[in-house]
Amino acid sequence: MVRDSHAHAVLIDLDGTMIDTAPDIVDAANRMLGEFRLTPLPFATVSGFIGKGVPNLVRRVLQTARMEERVDDAAHALAVFNRHYAETNGRLGHVFPGVVAGLDALQRCGYRLACVTNKPQALAAPLLLMSGLSGYLDVLVAGDSIAEMKPEPEPLWHACRLLGAKPEQSVLAGDSPVDVAAAHAAGMPVFIVRYGYAGPGGSEALACDALIDSLEALPALLAERGCVPAERAASLSPRRPEQG
Repeated sequence: MVRDSHAHAVLIDLDGTMIDTAPDIVDAANRMLGEFRLTPLPFATVSGFIGKGVPNLVRRVLQTARMEERVDDAAHALAVFNRHYAETNGRLGHVFPGVVAGLDALQRCGYRLACVTNKPQALAAPLLLMSGLSGYLDVLVAGDSIAEMKPEPEPLWHACRLLGAKPEQSVLAGDSPVDVAAAHAAGMPVFIVRYGYAGPGGSEALACDALIDSLEALPALLAERGCVPAERAASLSPRRPEQG
């Protein structure tokens, strides 16, 4: 699906796309289970629940551990997880290779950049700051920034509004079926990294516009498809966009 219009904005997922957050999340989930005196779950099991927001992940962990009947208050379990996640957030994971170089190149080319994640603001913002990525981003749309999360299209549209870009002038870079569904619903191309949390079928099974090895490949890919900022199309001199 190639768009004729110029792409002014690049929206980017966080977990599994920019940062390998699975170690932090799995550790927090198993600390939660430990507090309930239950056996930790395997890394692959918990990491498979990443992508649809923290409440969904906690619910899936409780279901898998067969402890739902032992936790009367789901909000309490969520609070326990969040307390542990606040301690593990950004401590064990790492920024994926090519992310910093890719963000820097996109910014220098004149794209407006937004992170659109289902992670809550209280976790996403400090993680981006700790990882050194926040300075490249004009906008953060978190899982609780508005009433809806991906795979609904509204978070992507909201990011576009904040960036002053039209959805048809934007693209999404992500790693999961949630990102693909959100981009399709929002009417924009979606590029999927080959690593990340794509699910059992892997990234090859996702109906995206292209697979990329890293975010560093995005500028050239967008240029090949004619998806470049209007300013850059008129003048090939890169510019640094105004920070929002």
